[in-house]
Amino acid sequence: MPSPAPPPLHFDLTDLRLFVNIAESNSMTRGAARSSLSVPAASMRVKHLEDALATQLLYRTRRGVTLTPAGQTLLHHARQIVRQLESLRGDLQDYSAGIRGHIRLFANTTAMTEFLPTALSGFLTGHPSISVDLQERLSHEIVRNVAEGVADIGIVAGNVRTDGLQALPYRSDKLVLATARRHALAGARRVDFLDVLEHEFVSLHSGSAIHAFLTQAAADAGRELRVRIQVGSFDAMCQMIGQNVGIGVLPQSAARRHQQSAGLHLAALANPWAIRDLKLIVREMGALPAFAQRLVAFLQQSVGN
Repeated sequence: MPSPAPPPLHFDLTDLRLFVNIAESNSMTRGAARSSLSVPAASMRVKHLEDALATQLLYRTRRGVTLTPAGQTLLHHARQIVRQLESLRGDLQDYSAGIRGHIRLFANTTAMTEFLPTALSGFLTGHPSISVDLQERLSHEIVRNVAEGVADIGIVAGNVRTDGLQALPYRSDKLVLATARRHALAGARRVDFLDVLEHEFVSLHSGSAIHAFLTQAAADAGRELRVRIQVGSFDAMCQMIGQNVGIGVLPQSAARRHQQSAGLHLAALANPWAIRDLKLIVREMGALPAFAQRLVAFLQQSVGN
């Protein structure tokens, strides 16, 4: 006798978006807030999903929620469905007034601070119906986020592997060592990063991608980055370095902009990782919503402007 057919599954788009928000924030409370729902309403929707699937989707603890294997599978498909819906909205946007496009763009520190503020302001001014969620991440995290559909577009630096993704050239920059003109290293034209680790550093905050990168570069050699002060911007870094508070590693574009005003000496870094080719990465250009494709094209065209 054949087995009875399973009951049909009915998924509400609100439920799927809610589940993605809960999974990405590891919290029922934050996921509900992102979905503009109360916590009881969100909890009830997840319970209905679990009842419909006859399986548990979340492990609930005092520290938040994590996904069960079934929850991981649902998250994978829910992201695809939400992404397809965004693509549909983007393709129809030119024909339907009032529909907004939303783009998730993850980038490394250099792109975030040096290139994107000007480029994005120009793009958003010309596209008032589009919004951008811009977040700073390490390059390897950006690759994973784009591959998993958490981000639509990524900007990465260095030789990070982008297997399975489309990678497009964006910009080139390099990291340099900046010191005060009266510092002991001020006569050097080229240095190795490991040879200057005995000195105290001025650094961006610990949550920045460039701080994490330099800390890891030192740790890989069994050394430690001696941070004397952490600041919130490259501008503040340059001012502190110019006052001989410490030395710092930062993008050449930022260092040159403040070289005269802050009184900096710049030295090239001999390390291969100091040369940084920035790339735009996407899962598949043709699968992006039309408005996201327009942003990729705009970013490429803005180089040199």
